Amino acid sequence: MNLSHAYGHPPSAEQARRVLLRALELGVTHFDSAALYGFGSNEALLGSVLPPFRNRIHLSSKCGITGVDGKRVIDGRPETLKRTLDESLLRLRTEVIDLYYLHRWDPRVPIEDSVGALADMVAAGKVRELGLSEVSAATLRRAHAVHPIAAVQSEYSLWSRNVELGVLEECRRIGAMLVAFSPLARGFLTGALTDPAALEQDDLRRKMPRFQPPHWSHNVALLEPYRALATAAGCTPAQLALAWLLQKAPHILPIPGTTSLAHLEENVSASAVRLEAPLVARLESLINQSTVSGARYSAATQAEIDTEEFPA
Repeated sequence: MNLSHAYGHPPSAEQARRVLLRALELGVTHFDSAALYGFGSNEALLGSVLPPFRNRIHLSSKCGITGVDGKRVIDGRPETLKRTLDESLLRLRTEVIDLYYLHRWDPRVPIEDSVGALADMVAAGKVRELGLSEVSAATLRRAHAVHPIAAVQSEYSLWSRNVELGVLEECRRIGAMLVAFSPLARGFLTGALTDPAALEQDDLRRKMPRFQPPHWSHNVALLEPYRALATAAGCTPAQLALAWLLQKAPHILPIPGTTSLAHLEENVSASAVRLEAPLVARLESLINQSTVSGARYSAATQAEIDTEEFPA
């Protein structure tokens, strides 16, 4: 997403291609896109770079949110999902998508109907496995009863633990992966973001309560002790956040996004970091749903998702 969408002005196409090719060199095999990202431009970017490597990568994308007349629209009707898939296949320059998610559950459409349409795509040979994004454990169970769900993508990091209320365990029970987006807390856990007011005007974090007054002043105070824990672990703050997720459970796959070659290399190296139990305990005590101030989404965005929420 970072290469095309939502975090201010995206990098040049050439820089984006360099990041993708370096990821391949470093052994990255899972590439995660969506019809929403750049309103199709991210899929087109991947389609311009990845086809020569198609047999060695796991390609995923999402339907259910698209751009219509320049606006973001959630639409889970079967006919819309099938049309979106065909458009995505053309942009990605592939005949099949390995993992295809329903990006958001459209509450106007029974989840059974939307997943049934995705199951038709599997039967047609256009999709290999199905996923969901930002759903509750109850919705996951309903969907899985229609067709096996291979993965659930949801925000998961030290400061967003909602999946621990049910989805993480339900994924383990049915044999699905929990694909953790924003594992670096949208840059917060890198320790590099010190002034959200400096973000570009179209950066989505400007609308997220945790990055706004009065919550930011509380949250930024967590960074100094957090950096000290990273030093104790012998890694960078970003690597500490990723290592925590990688050790949390074997069915968790963090997907950190970046536009930077240096950050890409730093993130990949997190797989070599090992955290001792006492340090993990200190880390989880420092940053969790009780110590972080503010909701992760605005009220309008929160109303669009189905995930369980901690009491206010």
